[in-house]
Amino acid sequence: MQYLTVAINPLSGTLPKELGNLTNLLSLGISLNNFTGELPSELGNLTKLEQIILRNCRISDNLATVNFSKLTGLTLLDLSFNNITGQIPQSILSLENLGFLFLGNNTLSGTLPALKSPSLKNIDFSYNHLSGTFPSWVTGNNLQLNLVANNFILGSSNSSILPSGLNCLQQDIPCFLGSPEYSSFAVDCGSSRSMRGSDNTFYEIDTTNLGAASYYVTSQTRWGVSNVGRFNENPNGSYLMYSSQQFHNALDSELFQTARMSPSSLRYYGIGLENGNYTIELQFAEFAYPDSPTWDSTGRRVFDIYLQGGLKEKNFDVRKTAGGKSYTAVYKKYNATVSKNFLEIHLFWAGKGTCCVPTQGYYGPMISALSVTPNFTPTVRNGVPKKKSKAAAIVGIVIDALVLGLAIMAGIFTLVQKRRRVAQQQEELYNMVGGPNIFSSAELKLATDNFSPQNILGEGGYGPVYKGKLPDGRVIAVKQLSETSHQGKSQFVTEVATISAVQHRNLVKLYGCCIDSNTHLLVYEYHENRSLDRALFGDSGLSLNWPTRFEIILGIARGLTYLHEESSVRIVHRDIEASNVLLDKDLTPKISDFGLAKLFDDKKTHVSTKISGTFGYLAPEYAMRGHLTEKADVFAFGVVALETIAGRSNTDNSLEEDKIYLFEWAWELYERDQALSILDPRIEDLNGEEALRVIHVALLCTQGSPYQRPPMSRVMKMLTGDIEVSAVVTKPSYIAEWQRRGENTSHVTSGYSGDTTGEFSMQRETTVRLILSTEMTGVNHEGR
Repeated sequence: MQYLTVAINPLSGTLPKELGNLTNLLSLGISLNNFTGELPSELGNLTKLEQIILRNCRISDNLATVNFSKLTGLTLLDLSFNNITGQIPQSILSLENLGFLFLGNNTLSGTLPALKSPSLKNIDFSYNHLSGTFPSWVTGNNLQLNLVANNFILGSSNSSILPSGLNCLQQDIPCFLGSPEYSSFAVDCGSSRSMRGSDNTFYEIDTTNLGAASYYVTSQTRWGVSNVGRFNENPNGSYLMYSSQQFHNALDSELFQTARMSPSSLRYYGIGLENGNYTIELQFAEFAYPDSPTWDSTGRRVFDIYLQGGLKEKNFDVRKTAGGKSYTAVYKKYNATVSKNFLEIHLFWAGKGTCCVPTQGYYGPMISALSVTPNFTPTVRNGVPKKKSKAAAIVGIVIDALVLGLAIMAGIFTLVQKRRRVAQQQEELYNMVGGPNIFSSAELKLATDNFSPQNILGEGGYGPVYKGKLPDGRVIAVKQLSETSHQGKSQFVTEVATISAVQHRNLVKLYGCCIDSNTHLLVYEYHENRSLDRALFGDSGLSLNWPTRFEIILGIARGLTYLHEESSVRIVHRDIEASNVLLDKDLTPKISDFGLAKLFDDKKTHVSTKISGTFGYLAPEYAMRGHLTEKADVFAFGVVALETIAGRSNTDNSLEEDKIYLFEWAWELYERDQALSILDPRIEDLNGEEALRVIHVALLCTQGSPYQRPPMSRVMKMLTGDIEVSAVVTKPSYIAEWQRRGENTSHVTSGYSGDTTGEFSMQRETTVRLILSTEMTGVNHEGR
């Protein structure tokens, strides 16, 4: 055997050592699988190997296991997007025939060894933990080297050999940090000339011909771009694309006549942006595949879209989104938060689609243009220099001198007041019944490696969540509440008080909190399997059979029953959704995110409140009138239960029209006595009776009137078969209204992270269908 490729499969376990018996092997491709553990040392026996591609698996070894010095014929080594640790062996950088080396997106550390290979011209070490100073060889002739997002020392001692703009793309992002200069930018991807769009947006040129491992930062240090990857079977494939065609559905057709394409990973960066919320518009048009009845038209370009590290689009297909047509513009808009004056847009090829249509090397993400605009009134001049006269400067100096003394006194007063306020908050927390441990900010900085971006588990509506490890060995998840979030002291105290007051095996455990830092911090137990939405809709690699899914549904029901009816205080969660259900190592569900929880008197029938939560999970009476009871949680539970057995989100615009909205589809099947057709086809060990019972209960829980929904204790009994499932009387009026009004419905996009607290999850976009109703006019939609 000379060629072995088992790429793009759900294979798991460790790589078999028997691979070392294939001594005639020339090419080994095991990308995009779920292999874990170490690289077998027996790979060193494959001395005839020319290519090793183990991209995007879960390998967590260090490279010292394999004796790479024996692989003298190796020309390409791709181990990117894994969990490889340790240092880069000198033996790899000494291989005489190695031309392409991709080790990006791992956790490699240490300094760079010497480059001794005469052939190595394309190197990707981006998104690791490399440190130290830059060796002189990094600026060698004809060398393409990507060192973005590491921890190199950026001092005057190595400034003479520092690659241009690289200091702005390191882990700590030092350029303009805390002193922003820009509030927007736009790029005409692949274009050699700038242009102004019909909406007056100025699009900058993007003509740099990036190669297999390279980056570029503009001379104004306003934005940058990096590329990683080599087109399989087509080493000379083009990264810039051109077309002279006119494009349909395009406001500015010229923008789509050029594009940038990548075989693996393409990132655009905004540098020095003022902190706040932004709208990011990405513009795509497929022109690699002709609209003709030929084999060339069957190609599919499929890739993922990330913003600020959070997943926005999984398996995005430009042509499919455009109705199956090429030369048609597609506009995608997202919201993102800039909190450290830095923005990252990431387009990633995860191995799907076609590779070789119409020619070899036509795959991977392709983008025509992008724009970034603020959703706030900027205070910076967007790169325009400020004009100052000498007189103004003198007056300014005098005023500054006068103000300085007052500022010092005010600063001292403010510091004293702040310390008193922090002390008062600490006293409040300490006085809570069953109060949590109080952690210091120094402890949590140490546990999270100073809140390293590499430790971010997710980004949510209230801020990022970091993985950490305490000195006693406990692995933790630290939720950092951003200063721009809406969760102030009241919600923070609510979440601490609520979770501290309730203890249940299906509720997340709070270890403690921290209030002596600039931002409030909550410390939770860490759950390695992260959130339910990631397990169901993401790339977690988990295989959830029927018994597991049924136990997850039961666990959520138990947790809600406890909150509503068994705990010492009556609690309505208000934000039950798949992203707020965490899974521990045994896949036991844990309800999380109590920042929106409401505690109220048992004697009250309902509480009128501003709407908070995630569209798609909101009960009608809550969404329309703000009437809140525990039946709002019952409704959301029904949505999550149906999502769990269907293996999809409640809204999916990539599906056929009659399947976009999960409950419309479910009711259509239910009325045709085909309810089980909604089940996820990946489910194994199915119990049809239990599945049908869950569907009936989910439809009952999502009845339009709260009085028709059962309490969670009754839901539990129906799910377990202790009592018969109540008959689902009629289709809810809100579904009948959708179908009856057709064109009078409105599609409202609600941008929110896959985990609204940022805990252990990806980000995504959910589109929900809302009926245009006079009852909803004027409602304040707080939350996500």
